[in-house]
Amino acid sequence: MGAKGTKLSKEDLRFLEENTNFQKTEIKQWFKGFMRDCPDGQLSQEKFKEVYAQFFPGGNPEEFCKHVFRSFDKDGSGSIEFKEFLLAINITSNKGNPRDKLNWAFDMYDIDGNGTIDKNEMESIIRAIYNMLGNAITDVNIDTPKERTVKIFGKMDTNNDGVLTKEEFTQGCMNDQCLYQMLTADAEGPK
Repeated sequence: MGAKGTKLSKEDLRFLEENTNFQKTEIKQWFKGFMRDCPDGQLSQEKFKEVYAQFFPGGNPEEFCKHVFRSFDKDGSGSIEFKEFLLAINITSNKGNPRDKLNWAFDMYDIDGNGTIDKNEMESIIRAIYNMLGNAITDVNIDTPKERTVKIFGKMDTNNDGVLTKEEFTQGCMNDQCLYQMLTADAEGPK
């Protein structure tokens, strides 16, 4: 899908300039760092977990990493190439468009890829988030993953059918800044 060698092709550079909010110099910096960490041009799930673990030393990010990795590995190859990586960074960064972030988050929560999120999928992701945060969660009044899922579905499942469509998920997040921040890991909320 992307650069296989140690050089970023002109086509990939042009594609990334057109499809991300990064400038040419930023793309080249990202590529240099990516190749330093992944000399073969492939970010494995193991390496991805290693990097994530550095950000959450008091928790266990392994389960969450699987979900995030799956959502970034668009071609299902089992590794993330530079183009996939930068497209994902663009979506999840503060430069990303809120609707793009919600589409990405929906795809991550839709574990089985059937186009809807059921309560088990939502609870699984929330549990993974809690595990990742580990001892960073210090509030004794925090909801269990099941309780949090029930509350989210109470706000978002407008037709009460027990699943969230992409539209329900997107609209629910756009209407509730707290939900948006929690479900997309965006501290600023939709703009």
